[in-house]
Amino acid sequence: MNKKVAIVGAGYAGMAAAVALVDAGHDVTVFETSRVLGGRARKVAWDGLTIDNGQHILIGAYRDTLALLRRIGVDETQALLRLPLTLNYPQFSLRAPRLPAPLHLAAALLTARGLAWGEKLSAIRFMQWLEKRHFQLDTDRTVKALLDEHAQAACLRRYLWEPLCIAALNTPTEAASAQVFANVLRDSLAADRAASDLLIPRVDLSALLPEPAARYIQARGGKLRLGAAVGGIRRDKCLYKLDAEPDVGYDAVIVAVAPHHLGRLLAELPELTPLRTQIDAMASEPIATCYLQYPPDTRLPHAMQGLADGYAHWVFDRGQLDGTSDKSSGLIAAVISARGKHQALDKDALAAAIDAELRAVQPSLPAFVRSQVITEKRATFACTPGMLRPAAQTALPGLLLAGDYVASDYPATIEGAVRSGLNAAALIV
Repeated sequence: MNKKVAIVGAGYAGMAAAVALVDAGHDVTVFETSRVLGGRARKVAWDGLTIDNGQHILIGAYRDTLALLRRIGVDETQALLRLPLTLNYPQFSLRAPRLPAPLHLAAALLTARGLAWGEKLSAIRFMQWLEKRHFQLDTDRTVKALLDEHAQAACLRRYLWEPLCIAALNTPTEAASAQVFANVLRDSLAADRAASDLLIPRVDLSALLPEPAARYIQARGGKLRLGAAVGGIRRDKCLYKLDAEPDVGYDAVIVAVAPHHLGRLLAELPELTPLRTQIDAMASEPIATCYLQYPPDTRLPHAMQGLADGYAHWVFDRGQLDGTSDKSSGLIAAVISARGKHQALDKDALAAAIDAELRAVQPSLPAFVRSQVITEKRATFACTPGMLRPAAQTALPGLLLAGDYVASDYPATIEGAVRSGLNAAALIV
C-alpha cells in the first residue's frame, strides 16, 4: 500500500529514510526547521566561505552511506578523498599498505614509527584476542579497563587506541563502551583492507549527501518543507498530525531529530512517556571545531595531522583536501572531541592555544588572519558501557525514531545515522 509518511528532520537519518521511502513508492514529506540541510552535520557560512559545523571523517566500512551516495548520484571520487589508514603525529606515524586483510594491519603496526618492537607485538596480540572472540566481549566495560587488561602501553594508547576511540565514539576511553569500540575495530581494522580507508569530505557536509538526496527525493515526487518548525505531534484516530500542518493526516511519522528535541515533539503522546524518560536520561558529549585562516600559501606537512596532549585532537588542511577551490587555501580545521579542558577557554583564547600547538609542529607558520570556533554542545550521545538506546519502533504503531542515537551496534556516526534512517523506512515498507 502507498502510505503517506512525514519525516521530521532533514539530517542524514531523515534524508536516508526519505530516499528509501520514495523509492518504495510512498508519499513522503520532509519537515526541517532550518533552511540548511544536514542537521548536526551541515554547512555554515563564514565571511564568504562555506565551512562545516564540524569536521567529519568517514571510513571505508561505511557501506550503507557509500551505497546511498551512489544511489543518489554522488561521485565518491569527487566528493571524498580516500586515503589508506594513516595516523601522523610528530612523535608517531602509521600507514596501512595496500595489502589484503589482515596483512595490511599487521604490516601497518610492524612498520609504525614511534613504537617499540614489544609495543607493536602487544597491539597485534590485542587484535588477535578480539578476533578469536569475534569481537564480542563477555561483559561490557570501559575502553580504558579493556586496555588495562591487555597491558597496552602508554604510547600505544596515546597515539593509536585513544585517538581511534575518541574519533569514533566521541567519548574518552575512561568512560567509553569497550563493546562498541570493539564493534568499530571489527568493521574497520579487522575487515577487508578498503574498510579501514579514511574518507575525508572534499565538499561541505550538506553538499555531500543531504542536498543531492533532496534533489533525488523531489525528482520522485517527494516534498521538502524547509523553515517548517514542527513543535508537536498528535494522534487523531489512526492518523498522525503535525502542528506545522494541522489539517493533514499521515499514516506514519519518522522522527529524525536530535534526542534532546524529542521531549517537546512527543509531549502530546502519553503512550510515549517512558520513552521520553529514557531519552532524557541519555548524557551527551560536545564537539568543537576551530577554524584558523592563514595566508593562502600556508600548507601543513599532512592533510590530516594528529596532535597529542594539547587541546586539539586532529587538524585538517582544507586547502589540501578540497583541491577544487582556492578559497580553502590556508584554512585549517582543528577538531576537539568530547568534553575537556578546552571548555574553560573563550573562543579567542582557544584559537590562540591551537595556533600555538600548530607552531610546535611547524615553527615557520605565519600569523593567522581570522578564526571561528563552532561548538555543537550536544553533538553525540555519551557512548558508555551497557547504555540502553531506544529502538526504532515506538509503542505507537507507525511512529518511528531515526538518528545516530537509536539502538544499533554503532556509535554516533554518519553511518549510524544513515543506517537508522534506512531501518526506519524498512519498518514502514
